[in-house]
Amino acid sequence: MRRFYAPIEQFQTETITLALEETRHLRDVLRLKEDVRVQVFDGDGREFLCAIKLIGKKETVLQILEQIVPTAPESDLDLTLAAALLKSDKFDLVVQKAVELGVTKLVPLNTKRADVKLKETEKRLERWRKIALEAAKQSGRAKLMHIESPLDYEKFIQTADGTRILFAERGGESFSAIENTKKITAVVGAEGGWEASEIEAARKKGFQIVTLNGRILRAETAAISIAAVLQHRFGDLS
Repeated sequence: MRRFYAPIEQFQTETITLALEETRHLRDVLRLKEDVRVQVFDGDGREFLCAIKLIGKKETVLQILEQIVPTAPESDLDLTLAAALLKSDKFDLVVQKAVELGVTKLVPLNTKRADVKLKETEKRLERWRKIALEAAKQSGRAKLMHIESPLDYEKFIQTADGTRILFAERGGESFSAIENTKKITAVVGAEGGWEASEIEAARKKGFQIVTLNGRILRAETAAISIAAVLQHRFGDLS
């Protein structure tokens, strides 16, 4: 069953209208025809079984048949993953896997040792959101992972909420020290790790510093692995 995305404003009482990009994919790539059944999700957790009613040049009209349960349920863990900016496809991979692992929100961070600076990320934000949308389609999620505009690390730690954890290569507690919770902000650094001043700033703001028992991971591997472990311990991957 093919899955498509339509924001809530494209929903009517009995029909859904797919915009130009989704229409092109439906018509020109998949070559679907009228009366074929498809699934449509609204990015806010709802999914519907629909029949193609009309395929036009710029939009497609779908008849809503019934609301259905999304293939992939949402985790009851509200997980924000804040990850240092990485070059090119490394951060693309973090975006894709964060969606698959049920992350609620992803925040790209400009840290002192980040591989990419904020001024270089403006065009990449739209790309990341497209990757997140495609990952949601493929993984069965009906709720889109929110991707924040990139932030400076110092600004982010001022407003982070929930159980706040900073993963570092030194000076922290073991993973088992994290208390049971349903709202977590997990912060992961760049390839070169953290400056001592960054760790201390997080500690002063109430962050729990956690290490992985000396295991050294690439930055993108760390972000993905930490999301998976947190979902296993506190979410729906148990």
